[in-house]
Amino acid sequence: MKELSLDANKKYSFADYLTWVDDKRRELFDGIAKLMTPAPSSFHQEVSGELFTFFKNYLKKKQCKVFHAPFDVRLPDNIETSDDKIYTVVQPDISVICDLLKVDKRGCLGAPDLIVEIVSLDSKRDIEDKFQLYQKHGVKEYWIVYPNEKSISVFVLENEKYKLVGMYAETGKIKVNIFDDLYIDLEEIFRGFDDYEDI
Repeated sequence: MKELSLDANKKYSFADYLTWVDDKRRELFDGIAKLMTPAPSSFHQEVSGELFTFFKNYLKKKQCKVFHAPFDVRLPDNIETSDDKIYTVVQPDISVICDLLKVDKRGCLGAPDLIVEIVSLDSKRDIEDKFQLYQKHGVKEYWIVYPNEKSISVFVLENEKYKLVGMYAETGKIKVNIFDDLYIDLEEIFRGFDDYEDI
């Protein structure tokens, strides 16, 4: 399948995004299309799967849902929510959404309550670009997972700014701040690490 030729100087909308039919995954940052990295590593996928399972099991009887990539999160800049007026679309590794009115057949319209990003080759996008983006759009809690270090940094939104509330390593337990009674054991999340020589 032929790769799309996109104009680096053009501002694209979600309406444009929906017409792209090649096999590349992209995100939109204020209308700028950015290719996502190649398929994640096996360890990335295992960590993502373990985290997703923790959230999925906890949320079975809750009024929230968890989704894993690929899953489009559309982040409007204002009250305009038509496809041709939305210029930011991301695919977080994990999204937890408690306002289920935001969920539709095409993903999520508006900010999830919690987002997890697992750092890949393009770490700047997760650590800087998405950090600023999620802060701007009001994502209440943001986790950045560093698989090589077997660690997770947790940020919570306070007064419209992210505050680092914890850095957790390998055998620690993370308090999920958007819930009162959920803790995640990192030893279980990273237990498959030694099975992979190159992550």
